[in-house]
Amino acid sequence: MQFNAAHRVHNPALSDEENRALFGKCNNPNWHGHNYTLDVFVTGAVDERTGYVIDLAKVKAIVQREVVDKVDHRNLNLEVDFMQGIIPTTENIVVAMWRAIEPHLAPGHLSRLVLWETPNNYVEYDGR
Repeated sequence: MQFNAAHRVHNPALSDEENRALFGKCNNPNWHGHNYTLDVFVTGAVDERTGYVIDLAKVKAIVQREVVDKVDHRNLNLEVDFMQGIIPTTENIVVAMWRAIEPHLAPGHLSRLVLWETPNNYVEYDGR
């Protein structure tokens, strides 16, 4: 699924100089944005009656409701409930998204998320 969001990678426990040195242009005080893509992988037993682990339309609706509707065209630092108090690196974003999605996928199990920040930059997370 695709969405657009702004953020500032900034640790309030560090000085402005330390933040600039660590995070570079991602620490821009006026924010910056990305066109993200989120890939969702679900595993589980195939139901003999339906042939599904979980209906993909249901997966799409869950991801839309629990993540995309909350982050699309939003500021991750200021407007997203599940990102409050979290430095919005791609790694932290994907972990927070996992926590938002995973409880809703029964009988399937979330096995992996891949969050693409750019066509060349992505993070994979498997819940560990």
